[in-house]
Amino acid sequence: MAGAILEQAQKLLDKGIHPLKIADGFEKACDIAVAKLDQIKEPLNITKNNHENLRKCAMTALGSKVVSQCQAHYADLALQSVLHVADLERKDVNFDLIKIVAKAGGALEDSQFIEGIVLDKDFSHPQMSKEIHDAKVLILTCPFEPPKPKTKHGLEITSAKDYEKLYAMEQKYFVDMV
Repeated sequence: MAGAILEQAQKLLDKGIHPLKIADGFEKACDIAVAKLDQIKEPLNITKNNHENLRKCAMTALGSKVVSQCQAHYADLALQSVLHVADLERKDVNFDLIKIVAKAGGALEDSQFIEGIVLDKDFSHPQMSKEIHDAKVLILTCPFEPPKPKTKHGLEITSAKDYEKLYAMEQKYFVDMV
């Protein structure tokens, strides 16, 4: 539509009409179109058929070649995200509350809606669980590690007993910190 408007503007410019007159004409046309839309508009029930009208709008907006193979999946993700943060009484959506986190690897179909917070943190140890449910999170504003010796002496562990002793000391230190 914008291309067609610019094409018509070029024809008017070629006829010698001043650009400000053309812009004023487009402004008047816009006012007339908005008034006509106000006359013919009808309220739309967005909750009807499980938000099917909103889903159709999302499908239309996602009509690109990049996600065409899983357009319905992404439309559902977009719908879920928007409805989750929407204030339907005020008819307002705060898009700042929606964050898209891209991860390398995987397929487009692997994309998912996550309610809450995603902590993108590498594992401290390879034996740590990769997925934790009903987790409790502690946020620290101080370092949480065993103290480093202030002297330049080395620590030599020669047996499993020495290691267990050091491990027990570190665990006690962490418990005392908590």
